[in-house]
Amino acid sequence: MASLLHLSTTISTSFHRSSSFFSKEPRFPLGHGVRCNLVEPLKFENGKPCIQLLSPSEQSFPSFLASKSHLGNAIPSRHDTRLRIFSGTANPALSQEIASYMGLELGKIKIKRFADGEIYVQLQESVRGCDVYLVQPTCPPANENLMELLIMIDACRRASAKNITAVIPYFGYARADRKTQGRESIAAKLVANLITEAGANRVLACDLHSGQSMGYFDIPVDHVYGQPVILDYLASKTICSDDLVVVSPDVGGVARARAFAKKLSDAPLAIVDKRRHGHNVAEVMNLIGDVKGKVAVMVDDMIDTAGTITKGAALLHQEGAREVYACSTHAVFSPPAIERLSSGLFQEVIITNTIPVSEQNYFPQLTVLSVANLLGETIWRVHDDCSGGFEPCSSLGID
Repeated sequence: MASLLHLSTTISTSFHRSSSFFSKEPRFPLGHGVRCNLVEPLKFENGKPCIQLLSPSEQSFPSFLASKSHLGNAIPSRHDTRLRIFSGTANPALSQEIASYMGLELGKIKIKRFADGEIYVQLQESVRGCDVYLVQPTCPPANENLMELLIMIDACRRASAKNITAVIPYFGYARADRKTQGRESIAAKLVANLITEAGANRVLACDLHSGQSMGYFDIPVDHVYGQPVILDYLASKTICSDDLVVVSPDVGGVARARAFAKKLSDAPLAIVDKRRHGHNVAEVMNLIGDVKGKVAVMVDDMIDTAGTITKGAALLHQEGAREVYACSTHAVFSPPAIERLSSGLFQEVIITNTIPVSEQNYFPQLTVLSVANLLGETIWRVHDDCSGGFEPCSSLGID
């Protein structure tokens, strides 16, 4: 009788513990619906201008997390001590936003430069056996930031980190991905080798210049698209679907523009044909498609000197476009990009914060959207070995 009483008490205690586990509050609050006029609902709330950092309780979170209960028990606790995020000096604001979204603190790291330009990196906390994520875009100055990333990876490897993921929101040297002339280097492959040999186990990149760049790495690459962020923002604007036309600024970006147009109510597509006579020099020749009386949305992966996109916008206005929007993930903004973009050709220039925009580079038509939620959610899923979704095209846009 005593043994039966003991067994009953044990079962009751176990059930109480298990029921308290299921009653645990979810990691994210329920998201709000987005007024959207898209073929496929994006179920995303990233598309908002990035002005200031928000506290974790004020962050906007992807609504699809609340609608997919099969992910509820797969997402780890935000107090997971095995997950560490460190920031380089290239874009600390984005790193802080990512950490805030995930409910974590940025890892303590010491980075300084000696008088001769050499970079010194020291981790200020233990990472032994941890899953480490290093957030460092290789934006200008590209060589400085790339070298800093390599030294950060080496420091984590020598500190016995279990896994090291290089989170590269903007992957520099991506345009040097093939030989267009004799005796040229393929710098994208060289940089991929450097990152691999430094000790990275995985790379997380956003909107690579070309998809084949993933093949240059001998380690897994998670390729995240910034399109959901920009699409969400465009969907919130009062633009009639029948008035939209998506424009590719060159022939090489047709696939990107076609995917963008499919999400925007399957909008029609136009292509700007240009002939390039040298690096950062473009000459627009003609337009393929009809833009007369329409709102043209130009889509590109990056804006460097803005020569291509501004000449394309001028051609669109000549062909009768009512308004022209420029959408790009990476805002490199090399001179004289700001003068060109603020010349009045564009109704709005929409970019993301994969590259930090200095205060002097802001102009009235510029809108900066944050990819912090997108990258933060991807880090959670990589850390927990969780896929982007069961659909053929993930709502996160993860390859």
